[in-house]
Amino acid sequence: MSFQGIEQAFKRNSGIVNNTAVMNSRTLNSIIKADIYFKCENFQRVGAFKFRGAYNALSLLSEKDKKRGVITHSSGNHAQAVALAASILGIKATIVMPKGAPPNKIDATKGYGATVVFCDNTLIARSQITEKLIKSHQYVLIHPYDNYDVICGQGTAAYELIKEIGDLDLIIAPLGGGGLLSGTALATKELCPNAQIVGVEPSIADDAYRSIQAGYIVPSTYPNTIADGLRTSICERTFNIIRKYVNHILTVSEIEIIDAMKFLWQRMKIIVEPSGAVPLAALLGNKIHVENERVGIILSGGNIDIEPFFNLLEEKVL
Repeated sequence: MSFQGIEQAFKRNSGIVNNTAVMNSRTLNSIIKADIYFKCENFQRVGAFKFRGAYNALSLLSEKDKKRGVITHSSGNHAQAVALAASILGIKATIVMPKGAPPNKIDATKGYGATVVFCDNTLIARSQITEKLIKSHQYVLIHPYDNYDVICGQGTAAYELIKEIGDLDLIIAPLGGGGLLSGTALATKELCPNAQIVGVEPSIADDAYRSIQAGYIVPSTYPNTIADGLRTSICERTFNIIRKYVNHILTVSEIEIIDAMKFLWQRMKIIVEPSGAVPLAALLGNKIHVENERVGIILSGGNIDIEPFFNLLEEKVL
């Protein structure tokens, strides 16, 4: 893993991947007593940072592998990212998704042209179905985070953020499988060597926290957190990067995640999904001291099912 891989991914993705907006809130800065900079990956193509890694990885496939087609397993954002990247590059994509994946993410994945295969709501089921399809069709696996090129692509979010706003004292990213946090750590340590790097995960999906404490990977049991994108386990690749470069792993409750979403929606007028709100939840919950510091936050995505909200409005009208 190297910073050069992130620089190359940035150049490769240029013109295809959105260089997303950086936003702040004077109200939040006043509450936290720090300068907070949000990298808004909810404005990324497919509505999440995942497109960065997917496009980078698919772009680097050989012509032979592109003809074989690609496969991945995901509950939503990586699924959409691989589907769109494959569509742009003319590659057949098959996505294994758990039956409990959000309907809006399933619909979007199909809408980008991918074939969706459903599996039970466990990490083991995801892997087993994926491996079976690879054996049958020789598809190329584009793993959501256990992939060097995917991680380098994800690191371009922090790369862009720091290039735009300058040095940071601390950067915070959500933590599920660890691809975003790993890429963020590699980019930040090169550009801001003295910055603290923090990962945040739900308290009921704290396998990464427990893994770092134990010194070995503690598997996730696909917990029922509202942050559906953070239900996965870290892998050896991301575990080793996080253990080497990340300073703290924090956990937040489901209520704290909801409160952070409310702030982002009501005060900043931006739609962020639960997984994307966990870094802010840590700040609002006073999980870390950042007074007078420059803090970067990766808002990882904005793919949330808003149909129930509009259904309620329609019921009131009718």
